[in-house]
This record gives sequence, structure tokens and C-alpha cells, in this order.
Amino acid sequence: MESTDSLHSARLSAGDDRALAEVFDAVAPAVHTTARRVLGDAAAAQDVVQDVFVDLWCHPERYDETLGSLRTYLVIRARHRAHDVLRSELRRWAREERHGRSVPPPHAPSPGEQVAAAETASAVRDAVRLLPPDQRSVVELAYFGGLSYREVARHLGIPEGTAKSRMRLALARLEALLDRQLLESS
Repeated sequence: MESTDSLHSARLSAGDDRALAEVFDAVAPAVHTTARRVLGDAAAAQDVVQDVFVDLWCHPERYDETLGSLRTYLVIRARHRAHDVLRSELRRWAREERHGRSVPPPHAPSPGEQVAAAETASAVRDAVRLLPPDQRSVVELAYFGGLSYREVARHLGIPEGTAKSRMRLALARLEALLDRQLLESS
């Protein structure tokens, strides 16, 4: 086996991608099994397999055949990489936990804030009703229907540029109407 490992190592160092494929075919199942044992997740283990073989391809000189077989080297690399992934996930989880404790819960709006929001929503609805029908339909589809300009144009059977122009005109008119309405109410 050592002569095969030496040959593979030399071929990898020379950039022979067939050597990488041969090593992958022979050792990838063991690398995957090792990573899966540590991580408990097949998808994450597959990522580790990819990392290990990319590292072998990029740095074949890191393998020292005097220390053991290529299979042993790759399985150990997989175990170390899987532990790195696990530690990273644990740190991420701890950060999320700390963040969750440090962010205050959202406050419920006061009755006054609820009344103000309702009045504003009513003013916006009234202002939208005052728009010309072609502008109103564009605003309603985009803002209340959640459609993009392209989807609005397709829905109304108009060019996308026309939908954008109508939206610009509508927003300018709404700004003027709402400024007037909000000033009158204060």
C-alpha cells in the first residue's frame, strides 16, 4: 500500500487530477463515515469530505508518507475538520443565544400609538382613493399586492416603463396629498 501512496502523492504533487479521482474513489467513503460520526449529519459530512479533498489537491505536500498511509492521513484530516465545524457551530449557537438575551423584546404599541397608526393608515387609504385609476391600480398592485414593476406591468398589460412612470407620478401625488392631510390633522 505504501508504494501506491507514494505514487499517488507524487502524481498529486505533479497536478495529476486522475490521481485525485483515484484517491477519492478509494478513500472518500471512509472520510465521509468519519465526518458523519463526529457531526451526526450527512450533508455537513459531505462538506467536510469536499474540504478534505480540496485541501489535498491544493496542498499535496502536507501528506508525509513516513507518518502513515494516505487513507489514515485523510481520515484524521476529516476528523479534525469535522471538529472544527462542530466548534464553529457551537460558537455560532452561543452568539445567537447571547444576542437573543441582549435584545429587548419588542414592545407592544401603546393605545395612543395604535390610534396614530390607524389614523395614518386611514389617511393613506383615502389618499390612494384620490389617485387617478391608472396610478391607483399600479400602487395597489405593487404596495398592497406585493408585485414587482415587471409583474404589475404584465398584470395590467402595459410596458414596464409605463408602470414605473405611473408609480413615480402616483408617489409624488401621494406625497403632496398626505403632506396636506397630515398638516391639517395636526
